[in-house]
Amino acid sequence: MKKIFLVLSLMLVSGVALASDHEGTAFFNSYAKQAFYFLAVALAAFGGTRGQSNIAAAAMNGIARNPSAKDAIQTPLILSLALIESLVIFTLISVFLAK
Repeated sequence: MKKIFLVLSLMLVSGVALASDHEGTAFFNSYAKQAFYFLAVALAAFGGTRGQSNIAAAAMNGIARNPSAKDAIQTPLILSLALIESLVIFTLISVFLAK
């Protein structure tokens, strides 16, 4: 319930904060924009590493339980890790392109 209230209040406040027509008094100036870009990269890196660690732990657990399934587990593991890492790199590149 607290999260829903927080999201709704942020949605209401963001319209007021971004409504300024003057460049110097706008809340969302270039400094805030850069800070939010770096926050986006940090969240993407955190989410990517969290997902990769969960996938690797599940794969190691599966290989430990059934060592003969190593070949069947290893290929999807490497593919999924590469796709997660590509999303993090895509976020990093999009930050540099958005400036």
